[in-house]
Amino acid sequence: MSDTALKITDVSVRYRLSREKPKTLQEYLIHRLKGKKTSYEDFWALKDVNLEVGKGETLGIIGSNGAGKSTLLKVVAGVLKPTKGNVSVSGKIAPLIELGAGFDMELTGSENIYLNASILGLSKREIDNKFQAIVDFSELGGFIYSPLKTYSSGMIARLGFSIATEVDPDILIIDEILAVGDEHFKKKSKERISRFREKGVTMLFVSHAMEDVSRLCNSVLWMDRGSPRMCGGPVAITTEYLKAMV
Repeated sequence: MSDTALKITDVSVRYRLSREKPKTLQEYLIHRLKGKKTSYEDFWALKDVNLEVGKGETLGIIGSNGAGKSTLLKVVAGVLKPTKGNVSVSGKIAPLIELGAGFDMELTGSENIYLNASILGLSKREIDNKFQAIVDFSELGGFIYSPLKTYSSGMIARLGFSIATEVDPDILIIDEILAVGDEHFKKKSKERISRFREKGVTMLFVSHAMEDVSRLCNSVLWMDRGSPRMCGGPVAITTEYLKAMV
């Protein structure tokens, strides 16, 4: 049996960006009617990324805004298909990538528990059994029966975290989720993540909080302009990263 939870081979993600953007809808329609061609330029959000993460390892991913961290997580989670390259994943993934991703803002928190947990692979019976634990951990109380559109961003984050961490994933993907919410909930979340580490769950952890990265991660990948810049022990990599940010 392989000890590899995740293997990324030569992965690149390309976006095509228009060189000229019409200022109004009318201007856009006029261009189309006249048959004016729009020129594009390629932007590589990821470029030739190779990475291997062992089972039970917690990998921190750091870098400035636009470095490709979130794009990399989306590729791993299967939300985004790479332009080229391959991703091999062993086990069930629970992604916490974007605030409210997989939620319907018109539905209640309760209804979204069933919606989101089913997307993550749980049956109705399993969700029934975990429902109260999810509500209790989220601390939403009676708000769980209110539409998500009435929630604050912190309440949505708490619900998303509570669902994702109750599905018993093999791989947990966390993108800045610990930066949202009050100090009490942040502490609870960090404690739960620590227990996942003890259970041998593989984690990808994106954060700008170097203290959390150093404390929670076995190794750290520093992304820079879509490519890995350095990878190694958490103290060494976060130290070099902070030096570069000065």
